[in-house]
Amino acid sequence: MYKYTCLNPIAQVGLDGFDANYEKTDDINEAQGVLVRSASMHETELPEGLLAVARAGAGVNNIPLDKCAEKGIVVFNTPGANANGVKELVIAGMLMACRDIVGGIEWVKEVAGDDNIAKAAEKEKKKFAGTEIEGKKLGIIGLGAIGVKVANAALHLGMEVYGYDPYLSVNAAWNLSRNVKHVIDVNEIYENCDFITIHVPLMDSTRGMINKEAIDKMKDGVILLNYARDVLVDEPAVIEAIKAGKVRKYMTDFANPTVAGQEGCVVTPHLGASTEESEDNCAVMAVAQLRDYLENGNIKNSVNYPALDMGICADAGRVAVFHKNVANMITKFTAVFGDAGVNISNMANKSKGEYAYTIMDLEAIPSEDALAKLRGIEGVFRVRVVK
Repeated sequence: MYKYTCLNPIAQVGLDGFDANYEKTDDINEAQGVLVRSASMHETELPEGLLAVARAGAGVNNIPLDKCAEKGIVVFNTPGANANGVKELVIAGMLMACRDIVGGIEWVKEVAGDDNIAKAAEKEKKKFAGTEIEGKKLGIIGLGAIGVKVANAALHLGMEVYGYDPYLSVNAAWNLSRNVKHVIDVNEIYENCDFITIHVPLMDSTRGMINKEAIDKMKDGVILLNYARDVLVDEPAVIEAIKAGKVRKYMTDFANPTVAGQEGCVVTPHLGASTEESEDNCAVMAVAQLRDYLENGNIKNSVNYPALDMGICADAGRVAVFHKNVANMITKFTAVFGDAGVNISNMANKSKGEYAYTIMDLEAIPSEDALAKLRGIEGVFRVRVVK
């Protein structure tokens, strides 16, 4: 029997993925698994029995990744589950940037009591006139799950699409239309595109990547869209560029004091993944990944440990070891079971940065003495008996 807790409301369609071997608890100290959306876990005391945290969404800024890694707690996210919801908001953002739809709606509200509103509208509508997106050039920085969907949709809307991603995955490449112009220098996007949208993860190398230097290379009247992370963009530089007429509009999904209420900034309150479908997809994926890990030790879509799948164990036992990514660890693990007379029938090891993960399928159930020796090896964070 496994116990799980939810730190935020999780869509029921996801929770329905748990079977009778799972029980929900409100006490994190009883849980082997945690499901979370936006709740911050940075001040949370992580109990010894906690094995995994599943984030029903993509961003994991609310979770202490290194702290979890050093306790052998796997942190999952659900990349791509909310991609369509974000894609649709990006398309809406482009349309709102070109056509003053919001301004027009507000004008109608202001004159709602005017009996001659229809005649007045014909006179006033020129104030809200705009441009079309068909035939315009869209530059997409980051061709992950969301970027690929935006690219393909924009092509169907008649746009000319440029894509930049030096780390383009095989899966993304298969899903990306061949009509997207794949560029190897991001400056080509800056210099040529009428719209630029960013879809990259937040890292030291991407923080503030859309800065004054990048903006200076862009076309006059460029429209910038940021539905990924606010800190990917130097927003004070964008506001100055709007005032100077360099940037036509800045569309962002991240309300903060820098952009809220600023002329030329259209800000939505983090609505990208706020659809019923996205929340359902994230919940279903998070539960499936959590179950596969708890029941089989398999890891998929972890942000602090490597992906590793050994299927379902058909042998007597399965042991998982979380450890530092340093030399000679495997030799030490196999020596422990060799000394105990236990044969390893199958084994896999993967690393991710400073951390590594090893699964060993055994032809006999390991003794407590052997497990204690594994735990005593320097650099081992956690030893888990999966079966």
